[in-house]
Amino acid sequence: MAAERDNRDEKQRDAESDSLAADSTRADADVAKLTADLDDLRQTLLRRQADFDNYRKRIEKERLEESRRATARVVEALIPIVDGFEHALAAHREAEYENYRKGFELIYKQMLDNLAKLGVERIEPIGQQFDPHQHQALDRAESTDAPDGTVLQVFQPGYVFHGRVLRPAMVRVAVHPTHASKSSAN
Repeated sequence: MAAERDNRDEKQRDAESDSLAADSTRADADVAKLTADLDDLRQTLLRRQADFDNYRKRIEKERLEESRRATARVVEALIPIVDGFEHALAAHREAEYENYRKGFELIYKQMLDNLAKLGVERIEPIGQQFDPHQHQALDRAESTDAPDGTVLQVFQPGYVFHGRVLRPAMVRVAVHPTHASKSSAN
């Protein structure tokens, strides 16, 4: 009987040992699954944070671009006013208009200064090579004094806003006389 009892105790210990081993294996599997789930959640969180950062940067860029487009529309509306000031200042050089002229010059200078603060640059192409992206040729003049394609005269200034041409400069461009034009002139 003692042998039977020992045998039963041993079987019971084996059963408990097997049960503990099974529980341990199940617990290890659960821990491995939870660890994998945690890693997946961390990866998802990192992707979501990166997506949000990209979204935030895109929105900031779009806001900046929209702000520039709105400012460009306002500047484009002001350019004809600048032209009007220039024409008014050029037309009245008589002494009786001197006080008015000083006032117009002050307003004109303030307007140009404020446009420059907004990022507007005036295109001053005299003596430069003709650039079809910034200039519009209205006339060509034969000249041996200037290299071919040089801007000789500006009829109307152009303006650039943050690298974007709002209005090209209207210009006269130098061209070298050709042999055919020299012989027809004779």
